[in-house]
Amino acid sequence: MGMATDYDAPRKTDEDTDSIQALQERVPDKMSGVVDVDDADNPGFELGGSDLSDLDLDVVVLPPQADEFTCVNCFLVKLQSQFDHDTKLGPLCSECAA
Repeated sequence: MGMATDYDAPRKTDEDTDSIQALQERVPDKMSGVVDVDDADNPGFELGGSDLSDLDLDVVVLPPQADEFTCVNCFLVKLQSQFDHDTKLGPLCSECAA
C-alpha cells in the first residue's frame, strides 16, 4: 500500500524545491539545540507546593440505582427522566436520540 495522495493540495514545481542548505540558511541555528520542556503535548500539573503523598484517596462506587440507566451510545449513567427509548442494544438517552 502506498501513501494517500491529496489531489487538492497545491503541487510543487521544480522552482519550489529548495536545497537543504537553502532551508538551513532560512532557519536560525540557535534553536537547533534547545529542547522545549513545557510543550502542549506534555502538560505539567503542579499542586501549589502541597504534599499530598500521605492523603488517602478512597472513592465509594455505588451500584446502579433503581432510577438510573446506562446509555448504550454515550455510556453515561443517566436518570430515568433522561430515557428516550430502548434499542436492540439497550437504553438510549434523550441527548443521544436527538
